[in-house]
Amino acid sequence: MMIVRDILKNKGYDIHSISADQTVFEAIAKMDELDIGALVVMDGSQLMGILSERDYRSKVILKGRTSKETKVSTIMTGDVICVGPQDSVESCMSIMTDKKIRHLPVLENNSVRGVISIGDLVKAIISKQKGEISHLRHYIQGEYPR
Repeated sequence: MMIVRDILKNKGYDIHSISADQTVFEAIAKMDELDIGALVVMDGSQLMGILSERDYRSKVILKGRTSKETKVSTIMTGDVICVGPQDSVESCMSIMTDKKIRHLPVLENNSVRGVISIGDLVKAIISKQKGEISHLRHYIQGEYPR
């Protein structure tokens, strides 16, 4: 069974963050520069929330706010759903599907260790399936003892 720790080992432990008092414009510019869809909102080492492209769309654009004047704290999602490094890929996929979210911060000992996305989970599942298919092909072709 593949777990979150396996994904982080492959993708890395980079944490892209922003502070709650920065502007939404700064956050969007950072997401664009990094080509990512969300930033964790941090106060030092403390997780305060998460800001996604969806938050921007529904809480700035559709509310008539301006990104250069609106603070991240105004639109961030404060009640963040998190997972741990030991959680399974399957349970994370279930959480993301049920909650309709695309990013999960990974917490260990109340500290952010990374962020996984729906894309990370899909890559992990595909990789696992390719390995299983390869193993079965070798077995069927008699390359493994029966």
